[in-house]
Amino acid sequence: MAVITCIEDLKALHRRRVPRMFFDYCESGSWTESTMRANEDALTALALKQRVAVNLEGRSIASTMIGQDVAMPVALAPTGLTGMQHADGEILAARAAARFGVPFTLSTMSICSIEDVAENTDSPFWFQLYVMRDRGFIGRLIDRAKAAGCSALVLTLDLQIMGQRHKDIKNGLSTPPKLNLGSFAEMASKPRWSLKMLGTRRRSFGNIVGHAEGVENLTSLGQWSAEQLDPTLSWDDVQWVKERWGGKLVLKGIMTVEDARHAVASGADALVVSNHGGRQLDGAPASIDVLPEIVATVGDEIEVWVDGGIRSGQDVVRCLALGAKGTLVGRAFLYGLGAMGEAGVTRCLEIIANELDLTMAFCGLRDVRDIDRHVLWGA
Repeated sequence: MAVITCIEDLKALHRRRVPRMFFDYCESGSWTESTMRANEDALTALALKQRVAVNLEGRSIASTMIGQDVAMPVALAPTGLTGMQHADGEILAARAAARFGVPFTLSTMSICSIEDVAENTDSPFWFQLYVMRDRGFIGRLIDRAKAAGCSALVLTLDLQIMGQRHKDIKNGLSTPPKLNLGSFAEMASKPRWSLKMLGTRRRSFGNIVGHAEGVENLTSLGQWSAEQLDPTLSWDDVQWVKERWGGKLVLKGIMTVEDARHAVASGADALVVSNHGGRQLDGAPASIDVLPEIVATVGDEIEVWVDGGIRSGQDVVRCLALGAKGTLVGRAFLYGLGAMGEAGVTRCLEIIANELDLTMAFCGLRDVRDIDRHVLWGA
């Protein structure tokens, strides 16, 4: 096997080992994908300032996120269909994250259920929630997350309606998938992936099938899903979720100062500056470009995190330099999962941690919590 030295190596291996339908699902943005590309480009454009003749012994990249000790200020973001990148993918990613010492966030639209992940892991994880029309189901979902010992709820606010992703339409990725001869041929060309998937019982949406009223299989799930995204979602609903949950709450999808102020007023513990990885509003700015204004406005009142385009430890440094107290990575860990399963997620985290540590040192710092604008040119 080739030596894996960076996230791009994992991406290349992921592309070779996973059917195109699911690789493209991970890799796609909405419409022209301009916002997805901007997330990466805007981070890369931030030049780092090297310092020399500084004592660099005893370095630490450990930090905290909403009071939880973390090996580095990085969490695994919620990603739908994770268990289709690799069999039992959510369980494997949660195990890798726990062993490394960073949080894992399970998506509402996961393949493995909340209970599956809890039964097969030893550490608490976070749960990501979409608010749907069926509030009874959502209430039960919150209660299930509490019963499973989830230590934080991540409420995603920017999926009231679904962005159009051209690749998914062309690949027939829907609920249920529109499979054809080409799809079956593609899957047959990935024997490692296919054998793993044949060996697991987890091939549907575990949090929904058998739990939502009238949803007993993929066919009924398709109709239910099409009706459930809730365009009426409001800040009153956020308050209802907060009260029903009663624990640590993170609000994801904040891109303006106005919404950041609402997040503070809601009593949430953290917010995530996020454009959904460029998968919703194409033409929106990169997450990193709006981070500084939001930090300047509410950073003393709530923890501000950021996601979107983070592909290296250097990108984590850039985010921290502009005021983020934490970061989330999605595609990066999916590349590792699709490439090598649990070991690939671990390798992803090792790469990011090593790059974070070395970049911090090159910038003349020994503690990740000391990273600020002084490590950037022109800042």
